[in-house]
Amino acid sequence: MDITEKKPHVIFIPLPAQSHMKAMLKLAQLVHHKGLEITFVNTEHIHKRMLNSSGLHSLDGSPGFTFKTIPDGIPRESEDNDGSGLILHHVETTFLEPFLDLATKLPTPPTCIISDGFMSAFTVDAAQQLGIPIMLYWTFAACGYMCIYQVHSLVEKGLAPLKDETCLNNGYLDTIVDWIPGMKEVRLKDFNSIIRTTDPDDKQFTFCINATQKSHHVSHNIFHTFDALEANIVDALSSMFPKVYTIGPMQLLLNQIPKEENQFGMSNFNSYSLWKEEPECLQWLQPKEPNSVIYVNFGSFTMMSLQDVIEFGWGLTNSDHYFLWIIRSDLVVGESAVLPSDFVEHVKKRGYIASWCPQEKVLNHPSVGGFLTHCGWGSTIESLSAGVPMICWPYLWDQWTNCRYICKEWEVGLEMGTEVKREEVKNLVQQLMGDGGDELRIKAREWQKKARAATCPSGSSSLNLKNLMEEIVMLSK
Repeated sequence: MDITEKKPHVIFIPLPAQSHMKAMLKLAQLVHHKGLEITFVNTEHIHKRMLNSSGLHSLDGSPGFTFKTIPDGIPRESEDNDGSGLILHHVETTFLEPFLDLATKLPTPPTCIISDGFMSAFTVDAAQQLGIPIMLYWTFAACGYMCIYQVHSLVEKGLAPLKDETCLNNGYLDTIVDWIPGMKEVRLKDFNSIIRTTDPDDKQFTFCINATQKSHHVSHNIFHTFDALEANIVDALSSMFPKVYTIGPMQLLLNQIPKEENQFGMSNFNSYSLWKEEPECLQWLQPKEPNSVIYVNFGSFTMMSLQDVIEFGWGLTNSDHYFLWIIRSDLVVGESAVLPSDFVEHVKKRGYIASWCPQEKVLNHPSVGGFLTHCGWGSTIESLSAGVPMICWPYLWDQWTNCRYICKEWEVGLEMGTEVKREEVKNLVQQLMGDGGDELRIKAREWQKKARAATCPSGSSSLNLKNLMEEIVMLSK
């Protein structure tokens, strides 16, 4: 593929959130390695957070890969306020004008836009005004996408939003939905948590419905998954949209790039994180025996009460297994995560607590044998890529769908109850890390092999990436 005569120029723009930014940045790196010019657009707030976490020169990029910023329009009293409660409103109302202004002033006219699917609220209109094609990249599983896309059908059938609050606890969410293409025995509780509202005008509810329906406004839809993992749903999606590309797991595709060919300047760019990582945790893992440590991380958005933190803590401690536990500074609702002194003493014997870590390095460390997770898609596909089984404690959004598939379809996880109880935490950790987790470990390693097969040069994800590049090159001619 000769793309030297006229190098295509792609604008990437993620939803301003940790997992979305990370997945899109990895795809941008892959596209750049194929020889295309990249402009990666973050909000000013996200850009500052990345510089704070990774260093002033971490986003210097390399020739042909440029970071640009636009304001998100959210008023903030401090840099610690991520504005997550307002972001969807501002995506719809304030992003279009500054994005168009940026795109029209770029030195090289863009060939196309690869937009986060959830930014389609303005990027589809932007592409139309710029007169260039647009592709949507959904940074989560095919099952997670399908369970948002089909919410409009739940509305049509009167199943969502909820009639009243009692539906959360009276068994209503156990209702089986048997007409979702490519999915079987899915329950209402397995759908995205946006349906757990009684308000038909709820912002997350309406925003997500509208975003997924925008898939019909573009010719290319990209999903961060691989064919073998979700074959039936991928087949269903392929019958719904003109061109569907499954490209993942992203990191395994990046691992295929020889170091001498890596044009991105990874010596400068060493993190995809909005939090400062603590590499000391890797040193703590180093002397531990293989598969002896359970890794605990609830992602970038989960919040819980101090009582839940304490219950998790005693459950982990009482399991008698080593654990590496990530406790973000904003994990606890309305207060700092001040752990009881007697618990801290016990932690020193069996556990290590950090505020953030290089997760993929942790999951791929030989000593890590299990993952207690919120089931965010980034964490899920990273765990599958590392062959690590999971304990699932979903919190919101597509995490409920991922949990269902982790435990029932892919058979690599144990589901935990919503209410945090130290005895259940202890028992699940002991089951996963002990002989009771043998079958889960075998399954996890099987999925790891399939993920590696998908991302080898002749694998489905690699071929889909190649085909996508050819499509983009054709657009530039």
